[in-house]
Amino acid sequence: MRLHNFALGLITGLIALATPAHAFVAEEERLFDVDNPSATLNIISTADLDIFSPLVDAFQERNPTVRVRYVTASSSELMKALFEENAEFDIAISSAMDLQTKLVNDGFAERHVSAETASLPTWAKWRDRLFAFTQEPAVLVYSREAFEGLPQPTNRDELIALLRENPDRFNGRVGTYDIRESGAGYLFATQDSRQSESLWRMAEVMGRLNARLYCCSSQMIGDVADGQLALAYNVLGSYAAQHLEDHPDLDILQFKDFTTVMLRTVLIPKTARDTDLAGQFIDFLVSVENRRLIEDLTGLPSIDPAVLQREAAFRPIRLGPGLLVYLDQLKRRTFIRAWLNAMVQP
Repeated sequence: MRLHNFALGLITGLIALATPAHAFVAEEERLFDVDNPSATLNIISTADLDIFSPLVDAFQERNPTVRVRYVTASSSELMKALFEENAEFDIAISSAMDLQTKLVNDGFAERHVSAETASLPTWAKWRDRLFAFTQEPAVLVYSREAFEGLPQPTNRDELIALLRENPDRFNGRVGTYDIRESGAGYLFATQDSRQSESLWRMAEVMGRLNARLYCCSSQMIGDVADGQLALAYNVLGSYAAQHLEDHPDLDILQFKDFTTVMLRTVLIPKTARDTDLAGQFIDFLVSVENRRLIEDLTGLPSIDPAVLQREAAFRPIRLGPGLLVYLDQLKRRTFIRAWLNAMVQP
């Protein structure tokens, strides 16, 4: 196993957003300024700025006097900012559903009720404090050239067999999350373990192939597109889809045994300075009329119960206390130790 050099993947302007020695670290920050601002909406998010900025622009078109400060951070750093440091943000957006659930469960989120949130399916909200606005499958992204002459796997067992039988082709060219660092990666791994025992066999074979470990989907997808990786496991399909047009060698595979579907969620932190404005932004994200807008502007699949009914292999991660199980410190340490034992080969 080789740990990917995160510094190479992070934006050059990595900055600490607070003065304490252990302040959370952001990846990027942008101020969407306006003339004569009447208010400022402070957002912390795991969503890449280039993906989410069109939605911020659309929100400002409807609210032309609102200035928006958008800060991107990893899911673990977002959690650190809100849970440990009480950083002042009006909105928190994350792909790590379990960490968002913990913020709500532990009293770190404000309640918000509106006609727009009422329109959400019951499985897409929790306690009137946590709201989903996308449903994104975790997929395999791979290089067509790397798989040339090989059968395309349709499920995890077939992928495991393919990797075991072709070590020369895939050694050092397999990417996945470092679940010690990535909140979304840890979430996907724990959900995989609930669905099948294949997680541990997958980790073992990846470890033997010196898998490269990453913090986030975008870096893995970029390395597959650049030819450094042959495949990336459990990345967000919505991010991968945006690379297909410019990288014809890139392709996406949804497994037929099961495909984990993550809900990207939003909440109002207890430190919010403007809860009314934050509520307006949540309503903008979750309203029925804007679901097509989200897809058109960002490529992120919006909430659509019909898709989950139509795709038999989709396994949506459910909001609720069940997500807290693997956040117990003892369970987390045990799970990560077992994962490391599988990934790290003698």
